[in-house]
Amino acid sequence: MTLPAVPVSTLPEQPPTAATPSPAERMLDRALRVAGGVVTVWAGVLLALLDLIFATWAWETVQGRSGGLRALLGIGLVAAGVVAVVATTVLLGRFAHRSTGARWAVVLGALPWFLVIVVGGFRTVEGDLALAGDNVLGLALIVAGAVTFAVLGFRHLVTPPDAR
Repeated sequence: MTLPAVPVSTLPEQPPTAATPSPAERMLDRALRVAGGVVTVWAGVLLALLDLIFATWAWETVQGRSGGLRALLGIGLVAAGVVAVVATTVLLGRFAHRSTGARWAVVLGALPWFLVIVVGGFRTVEGDLALAGDNVLGLALIVAGAVTFAVLGFRHLVTPPDAR
């Protein structure tokens, strides 16, 4: 018993062509991408400020304890702070990439973050210091954030662009 032959095309299927966007749609897309970049920059500043506030608060909390409670609390705060910094940095990098459509957009969040962290290490005229040299938690948060931004940037640069 033989089955009837099924016609098979040897030509590759052509993908459906998308309609060309109008000038108004292109202008709206560009405006949304610029707005996404601006939001990314401000989110980087806000994220760095929150990191500095958390590091300072947590270090003062650990310094007020003594003995085994101090070590246990310090380890817990370091672990929670590092996880929070890595998670928020990854979210910021993904938001930057998706909102602007550019693979290099992670820099828009990383540069203000680094600038605020560096400024937090300088003493103000009044003598305030957001990030002291003996603040181990703050140093761990800086390293975690810097390494995460570096990995995100490297990942976005080496992965091939999305096929659109």
